[in-house]
Amino acid sequence: MLRYFPVVGLAVLLALALSLPAHAARVTSVFGGRIPCVEQSGVQFCEGSVATRVASFDGVPLDVNVTLPSAATSGPWPLIVQLHGWSQGKSGGAITARAKDGYAVLAYSARGFHGSCGSAASRAPDPSLADPEVCTERGWTHLADARWEAHDTQHLVGLLVDEGIADGARIGVTGASYGGGQSLILAALNDRTMLPDGRLVPWRSPAGVPLRIAAAAPIVPWSDLAAALAPNGRTLDYRVDNPYGARAGVQKQSWNATLYGAGLLTGYYVPDGSDPSADLIHWNARVGAGEPYDGDPDVRQITGELSTFHSAYGIDDSVPPAPLLIYNAWTDDLFPADEAVRYWRRSSVKHPDAEIALHFADGFGHPRAALGGNVAVVQARIDDFFARHLLGRDTEPAPGVETYTQACGGAAVEGPFTASSWDELHPGEVRLVDGRARHFDEQGGDPAVAAALDPLSGPPCRTVDAIDEPNSATYRLPAAEGDGYTLLGAPTVLADLSIRGRYPEIAARLWDVAPDGTQTLVAHDLYRPRDDHRRDVFQIHPNGWHFRAGHVAKLELLGQSVPYGRASNGTFDVTVRHLELRLPVREAPDGGVIRVPAAPVLPATENGAGTTCRLPGGSGGCRTIGLVKATR
Repeated sequence: MLRYFPVVGLAVLLALALSLPAHAARVTSVFGGRIPCVEQSGVQFCEGSVATRVASFDGVPLDVNVTLPSAATSGPWPLIVQLHGWSQGKSGGAITARAKDGYAVLAYSARGFHGSCGSAASRAPDPSLADPEVCTERGWTHLADARWEAHDTQHLVGLLVDEGIADGARIGVTGASYGGGQSLILAALNDRTMLPDGRLVPWRSPAGVPLRIAAAAPIVPWSDLAAALAPNGRTLDYRVDNPYGARAGVQKQSWNATLYGAGLLTGYYVPDGSDPSADLIHWNARVGAGEPYDGDPDVRQITGELSTFHSAYGIDDSVPPAPLLIYNAWTDDLFPADEAVRYWRRSSVKHPDAEIALHFADGFGHPRAALGGNVAVVQARIDDFFARHLLGRDTEPAPGVETYTQACGGAAVEGPFTASSWDELHPGEVRLVDGRARHFDEQGGDPAVAAALDPLSGPPCRTVDAIDEPNSATYRLPAAEGDGYTLLGAPTVLADLSIRGRYPEIAARLWDVAPDGTQTLVAHDLYRPRDDHRRDVFQIHPNGWHFRAGHVAKLELLGQSVPYGRASNGTFDVTVRHLELRLPVREAPDGGVIRVPAAPVLPATENGAGTTCRLPGGSGGCRTIGLVKATR
């Protein structure tokens, strides 16, 4: 008994000490003393360099910066990981604003870029490393692979948690483009780590602390990288499961060339083809060579690799994603809005309690959107989102979906339009049914018009003379009357296609034809038609667009749109019959032009005709049970 009370008293004192706030103290270094920290501008900045790189889980050295709140505060702090865009590197200086808000901020150059084995100087033999040749041996980019880049982020976070710098229960991730895609992947992993062999295991810090993502804010991300880079048109926004499938799509030629070249300037691609999971040189050459794609095991390996390991959509979804706020730009022709909708649809059905907020506008994004576009509104939403999940502040949750319209030709931006779900954004539908036959072939329409629509050639608004192009299938709705109507969603096209020849493709464009004889692009997309002579169903990328009185919605189908999409290697001609165009609009049915939405149609299966799928109450979606489509 005499020995028992002192032990109990010591335990109580120790518990009390742990429950009291720690004394504020300046952080002199991070990552085991490897990166020194200095006080500046009211924060603490720990600036890494090639000489102070941090070894990742497999020994690849990463160039890292950490920004911490003022030395007047004490850790562990909530952590935000700031992930950079493709071919870019870590932020050049302290991320002061977020640190002043009370966050620790981790920014690093992704493996294979800049100081993380991307530059020639960073790949020079380094005697300070356990393996001086590690950069040349395995330091190449894996193109946002869950097994490598996501694992890098998780490893660095774990090191900061083990040092007492970061709070393992309050971890957030964000980033734009390449960083946005990785943020979505990390949210999908949530509390799991994907090992190099593809196995999923619980995410643990090096010292064994259980970790998870508390909040993720992907900005202009992809959810399926194969679908984003070479769309085949198999995604339908009302279907739950939208796998890429076996048919390779149409390469976004101008964007692929630009991204590939940008990566070469600042990055390191596997040089000898020794790593098929990251062989960007071979992937670019094979897909760029064009058809035939179908039946080619090489092409199937490439698209399967991208969809499975480099995409949030390919990650096992038995675990709900971390809380998400996803932003995409309507006019982003690289990672369009349907990338977010695809992920939201499946996740919201399989995990109805998951928090996923969507935000769409004509602001910052990849061209046609503006790289310097205004992100003030969505950034405010993200700041509130992180404050709620990481700082515990009582901020208002973001709407389930928040959208604005694109404004061109003197029109004003309209919105915000908010709804609890994607389906509730568009209670009405404007519809065109046309049974006449129309024809086009692989030559497409006017090359000058196609060039004017290349995403990399100009601003978000693309206006040309409203002349129906030769060698195209063109359809016009009646001119809008009264207050007009507002597209908020993805236009759907249903048609019977008779195709002769090899390797057909379709470029689909939706225009707004103005009374002054000009037309402005509303949305466009690329589609690989079915090859089984069944009725085709596909969608054009979504947009928010108001058709004013006197303006005409025009659909145009062509056999190519170079340089946006790669021209087919084949010759073909297409006859279109019994076409139906459905425009989802925000206005409620009025008994006239705006109608009750028709039942969504699913493509025919291999052993049955096309079926419909109803969305009761504007929620749910179509799900697949074997080869039978049913409603939720």
